[in-house]
Amino acid sequence: MAVYVALFVLIAGGAGVLTATADSPEIGFDNPDFEVSQNDRIEVDGEEWTVAEITEVESGGGGGHGGGGGAETSIVATLERNVTADQSETWANESTVQLDDREWRVEITGDDPNSFTLVEVPDRQAILENDPQADNETVQRDDGEYVVVTEDGESTLVPAGEYFPAPEERAYAAGDSLEYGDQSVTVDNVTADQAVLAWEATETESIEIEQHSRVTIGETEFVAHFADASTLQLSSDIEGYEAQVAQIDQFQQYSSGLTRVLVLAFLSSLLLLGAAFIPSRY
Repeated sequence: MAVYVALFVLIAGGAGVLTATADSPEIGFDNPDFEVSQNDRIEVDGEEWTVAEITEVESGGGGGHGGGGGAETSIVATLERNVTADQSETWANESTVQLDDREWRVEITGDDPNSFTLVEVPDRQAILENDPQADNETVQRDDGEYVVVTEDGESTLVPAGEYFPAPEERAYAAGDSLEYGDQSVTVDNVTADQAVLAWEATETESIEIEQHSRVTIGETEFVAHFADASTLQLSSDIEGYEAQVAQIDQFQQYSSGLTRVLVLAFLSSLLLLGAAFIPSRY
């Protein structure tokens, strides 16, 4: 029986040594397509991207009322690039728009127009309030609308059409440009129902990348790996990455098997030692 105990102890010791000394394989790229840090630039399929940020992010955790739940830290990189996008806005006939801090009415005439007119909509209330000699409201008579103007204690009815200044008008045809919303826009098209303005705007496109995630930049697929908290590696060798993942899975299965052998051998040794102290009936 002592021989069997020694054998199981030897097996357990060997499994323990192999488990303790085995080096777990890790994901790594010897020749990545890109190895960059924050503010570095890369060019992929004619697109230029900037590494805007590489930061550590805490996630998970929580657990109130005395619970534990420590937060996990992961690394996230953000790639950005500026792209030019076509934008447009439609002005319907008889609608009002804001331009140069004033209100304008869109007027389109004719069945087949190629132009439109912006007619200023005066702020009548502001004009009346700024005139100390005029009442703050117009009055309506049978023959029209009037403004009451008082001079030297004598009130006079002034026709609204004479009192208020003539509205400014601006005409635009297809192809004309105007300043709108702090940018230059072009009259792209005019129909009987509407005028269409078009312009180009710069937008920021961004991609967030996490550890060992797959990301498509341009038309190329990459797998990401953070060599450290400030270095991002991108590799298009997807097959090589999958081979490393398979190797890690195989190692984990191997390590798990050795652990089970260690436990079983140790328990078997204890069982045999315990059996040795059982009194014999013969």
